[in-house]
This record gives sequence, C-alpha cells and structure tokens, in this order.
Amino acid sequence: MHREPQASPGSLTELVDFFQASGRYVMTHAQASAALGISDEALKKAVQRLVAKRRLAVPRRGFFIIVPIEYRQAGAPPPSWYISELMKFCGQPYYVGLLTAAALHGAAHQQPQEFQVVTDRQLRPVVAGRARIRFFRKLRIEPTPTMDMKTETGTMRVATPEATALDLLRYLKGAGHLGHVATVLAELAEKMDVERTAEVAKLEGDLPSAQRLGYLLDEVGAREVGAALANWVAARRPRFVSLRPDRSSRRAAKNDRWRVVVNEKIEVES
Repeated sequence: MHREPQASPGSLTELVDFFQASGRYVMTHAQASAALGISDEALKKAVQRLVAKRRLAVPRRGFFIIVPIEYRQAGAPPPSWYISELMKFCGQPYYVGLLTAAALHGAAHQQPQEFQVVTDRQLRPVVAGRARIRFFRKLRIEPTPTMDMKTETGTMRVATPEATALDLLRYLKGAGHLGHVATVLAELAEKMDVERTAEVAKLEGDLPSAQRLGYLLDEVGAREVGAALANWVAARRPRFVSLRPDRSSRRAAKNDRWRVVVNEKIEVES
C-alpha cells in the first residue's frame, strides 16, 4: 500500500517529492487538492510552475506525471511507467498492442515511433514529453488474450504474441505497410504458439485478418506456425479477401490455402 503524508505538505513541490520518494509517479488533481487544501486556481498555478520546470507533465486534464531528474530532458518518463494508471483514470479497459507489444516481445526491427494502446472507445492521442501514445478502438476488447508485463513502477497489460500478430493486420494503418508487418512477423513468429495462434483467431472472430496473417506467416518462412490456423480458416470456407484491402485486386494472383488475393508483393526489410 502507498503511504500517505503524515503531515500536510506545505506546497505542491513537497507533495510531488513525497510521492516520488514513495515510488509513485502519477498524481491526480483530486489527490493534490485533498492533500494541499488549496483552491483549484491556486493548484492550477502551482501545476503550471512545475510543468514549466519539467517536474510534472500533464497528458490529460487532472492527471499529473511526476518527472524524475533523469527524464527532465525527455519531459516525462516512458509511457510504461504510467499507462495502467492513466487508463484507470480514464475508466477504460486497455492493453498495449501492435508495434509496441511486438517490440516488448522481442520483435523490434525498428523502435516504434509511438506507444500503441488498444481500448474500447476512441480516445485522442496523448503527448507527455517526447512520448506520444496512440489509441486504437476495438469494440470487444475482453476476448483478446493478454499478459501482465513488469514495468519500472508495477505492471502493464500487453497483448500476447499471437494477439499482437492478428492486430498488426487488423490495424494495418497503425502498423505501417505490409512489408514492415511481414518483417515484424518474421521475428514475432518465434514467440508464437501454433494452437494459440488459431485460438486467438477463434476468439476474435476476424476471419479476413486471420487469412492475411496466415498468408504473411507463409511468406516469412513460418508456415508451421499457421498450421492450426489454416485448418480453422479452411473449415469456414471464406470468400477471397485482398491482401491490401485499399488497393485494386484486378489481375492479381490468388492464394488458395488462405483464400487471399495477392495484390501486393511482400518485401521483408533487411
């Protein structure tokens, strides 16, 4: 349990120091107001002073991130330090996904330019210092398999390797072009389980994304990872889907195993 101040702190600076000394790097407006007993206007001015000194970052109104000295230059600690608290503050279920999750699972061909999070409603991007958090909407987030991953300040919920792979195809605009997705999958496939890959497709019920995923797994030399998934797809006798849904598929070759119209040549990045 977190300690609460034994005596009323005399200033927001003292309260921030106390929180950090207790291993806490987030604070809400309500907590600060209750501890200091000052007006909203006085608290607002105190927060502005500490933001100017890079002692606090405010990614959402009423939610303050405490910035330790080693992150003053960056303007805030990494999102992994506070993402669970931020989503709790927003009252939203979440998991860390897409390229961020892939990197956490060891498939980091290039470090993601943004911290990618999946939740069940559309949220505006969050900026804290140099970090940008981008949100992706999934109406049914509960079935997605996740795992708790340790962070510097606790834990955060991260999509499993198999769920991450499927999301890379579902949210292609967030994952980049297909060649980049294939490059990530080539590394991520090493962490993927054959049966769990099929199971996540069943749970999610996104057949077109499963077809595209299976095709790409074949293309990057991970055909065996998609074995159970191929059986599940075949049993559903799906219609053909375009590999690139936003591109013409006329005169494109067809892949019968996955029932995919191959309307883009895949080049894995070296």
